Amino acid sequence: MTTPLRSVAAPTEEDLAHLVAMSSLDGLGPSRLSAVLEGRSPAEAWEVLRTASTRPEDPLGCCRGVNPGRLVRWAEEARRIDPVALLARHRELGVDVMTATDPDWPPALLGDPEPPLLLFGRGPVRIGADPVRPSVAVVGTRRCTSYGRSLAGELGEALARAGVTVVSGLASGIDATAQRAALDAGGRVVGVVGSGLDRVYPSSSRTLWRDLSERGRLFSECPLGLSPAPWRFPARNRIVAALADVVVVVESAERGGSLYTVDAAVERDRPVMAVPGPIRSPASRGTNRLIADGCAPVCDVGDVLTAVGMLSEGSAGSPRPSRVDPGPGLAGAPALVLDALGWESQTLSGLCLATGLEPAGVTTALFHLEARGTVHCQGGWWQRVR
Repeated sequence: MTTPLRSVAAPTEEDLAHLVAMSSLDGLGPSRLSAVLEGRSPAEAWEVLRTASTRPEDPLGCCRGVNPGRLVRWAEEARRIDPVALLARHRELGVDVMTATDPDWPPALLGDPEPPLLLFGRGPVRIGADPVRPSVAVVGTRRCTSYGRSLAGELGEALARAGVTVVSGLASGIDATAQRAALDAGGRVVGVVGSGLDRVYPSSSRTLWRDLSERGRLFSECPLGLSPAPWRFPARNRIVAALADVVVVVESAERGGSLYTVDAAVERDRPVMAVPGPIRSPASRGTNRLIADGCAPVCDVGDVLTAVGMLSEGSAGSPRPSRVDPGPGLAGAPALVLDALGWESQTLSGLCLATGLEPAGVTTALFHLEARGTVHCQGGWWQRVR
């Protein structure tokens, strides 16, 4: 997809208003928006949509899924929109409306094979003003294990403390955990969402959403008022991949949604790294497969810092994260249970069989380990978290 605004001067206020209005039409995504703008000014394109006057040979008419019924629905919707008032509403609510000519436009998107025509932004961080700092996308499954959640938090915090910009999609699970840890560590954090900046999704990310808009940066290619839709998330993921120098997948099912980000990264020649996990864990099947297919494994944050050029291979004194070994000070049943648990999930009965201890002894040991922050129970399964 090409971007019609690449070769022209900065859009006028009228142009910008019409672009925002067109972006707000249901189902008029980046490809269709580019098609209707082909050979037309934004005002002319808006008039075509408002009157449903496109022809079958028109580029928009050739787009998949565009038929007379859809054109009529767009026309009915467009006649209810005041473009100037819509743009003013964004400005009143502190939402930046950007095109590629804007100084705050992320430089990584300038040469993108499928760039957004518009970006809506909120928050004090300005990527365009500091494009040199490396950025890493940390992504993964929403249904993460405590193992994955713990590692996502460690990576987010360590990358932030190293001066890396942490990018993700605010999805619950791995994404939100990494972003929260990076933000709490005082790092520069960027979130890309698949809805208007006034439509928080998922609701569990509401606090993170607010904090990012106050201390980081939120991006969307959706204007205000647009609700999330399934097709918007793969579209969102291409922007996440484009903004990153390296994409790190912490946990993913074999066909997890984060693999859309991997595909987008490969298309953009961004390196992909993956955190290895237990081979019996469904949440690690995707990441383990990525490693088997040739992606570099992430054993600690030093591997990621090396990938973005902040460390040299095998450099002495590399700022690897401190690893808290929960073993020292353990003896007797807790040490035996921790050794039997390893890095896989186990039930109480499984641990009894593995250790030869009575259920009461295993339970007491598990409660001791849980109080140390070493293990966690979820749905009757015990997992080691550090």
